[in-house]
Amino acid sequence: MPPASCARPGPCAPLAVVTGGTRGIGLALSRRLVRLGYRTVALYRHDTQAAHRAATAHHLDVIRADVADANALRTAAHRILTEHGTPRVLVNNAGINIDRPFLELSVSDWQRVLDTNLSAPFHLTQALAPAMLAAGAGTVVNIGATTGIRPRANGANYSAAKAGLLHLTKCLALELAPAIRVNCLIPGMTETDELTTRYRLDHPQHRAAVLSEIPQRRVARTDDIADALEYLVGPLSSYVTGQKLIVDGGQFMW
Repeated sequence: MPPASCARPGPCAPLAVVTGGTRGIGLALSRRLVRLGYRTVALYRHDTQAAHRAATAHHLDVIRADVADANALRTAAHRILTEHGTPRVLVNNAGINIDRPFLELSVSDWQRVLDTNLSAPFHLTQALAPAMLAAGAGTVVNIGATTGIRPRANGANYSAAKAGLLHLTKCLALELAPAIRVNCLIPGMTETDELTTRYRLDHPQHRAAVLSEIPQRRVARTDDIADALEYLVGPLSSYVTGQKLIVDGGQFMW
């Protein structure tokens, strides 16, 4: 948690990095970290206009990098360390879906999803962790998915990547302890433009069908996910590492 003297982000504030941090859930996570007093760097892939709107509105520094490209990601990590300093918090949030039936998945469909959802957290954490270890403290939060625990049809690539991310989280928690805590935050159905389109939540019957499976009878707000992030990066979770935190209104009780 930032010290009280850094209630607003400034030169004395600790640094946070969020991949995919300018849209959807990622933007909510970036906003919350700024509110907590972190200087926040948000990585984005292609939507420059959205990135610059987010930077202006929410006091973010933004860096364009395709996280599926290991070289580009390590270049971005070098830029973060040299221009912004050592992160206290790293949130590996960027992710993509390319859904197809298993027998129709191409090699590129498989590889692109694994590169983005699983390899990117590996590369960025490996690039930043030495500096975080040298600083003596840090928190990594990997953003998972419920399909990493309960698979679904037409998403073998995405489910496999998110299942791998859960185990990567545990391995990093073992190897980077005690200085760095590593946990996996798993959002359930969350109110974003992408999910609304994907599940047709703007259609009353489709929304009702989704809500019937959620004990809380509502879809998560992005701030619900940011609340969980605030817990995982704050002092109340100082003894929590290697864990998964599912924020889904009770839809998946594993």
